[in-house]
Amino acid sequence: MQKRILSLLVDNNAGVLSRVAGLFSRRGYNIDSLTVGVTADPLYSRMTIVCSGDEQILEQITKQLKKLIDVRDIKVLDPNNSVKRELILVKVKVTPEQRQGVISVADIFRAKIVDVAKESLIIEMTGSKSKLQAFIELLEDYEILELARTGLTGLSRGSDDVTYL
Repeated sequence: MQKRILSLLVDNNAGVLSRVAGLFSRRGYNIDSLTVGVTADPLYSRMTIVCSGDEQILEQITKQLKKLIDVRDIKVLDPNNSVKRELILVKVKVTPEQRQGVISVADIFRAKIVDVAKESLIIEMTGSKSKLQAFIELLEDYEILELARTGLTGLSRGSDDVTYL
């Protein structure tokens, strides 16, 4: 099974997300990750969709998305020629004795402490999926109270080697 990362430029209109998700739902395809945000031009939003399947299914998904009226552009993000990131927020339960240990782990991964409470810390970290997973694994010695992930987002590197469909 292969993964494909699609970067869609879509009209910033109500119902676009529903139509895209509906396409996946009607055909029985799964969305592994989905992020959406407005672009520098408020008329458009960027959707980053991670989907998986065999080559035929991935091609079918891409072609069907291209047919949607709100989709202006689709780029397949080449894993070797794109920048991809994910954000996590982790709330960790800490005692006064554990606090410095958690802060040290966060510092090693260049994560930021964004909230400090008497019995917990909230840590923000951005990076690749493997970096985030390694960070979470090191925090398993502590009690993770809550974890939130944004999902993958990304852009193609440079301007010459962009795959437009």
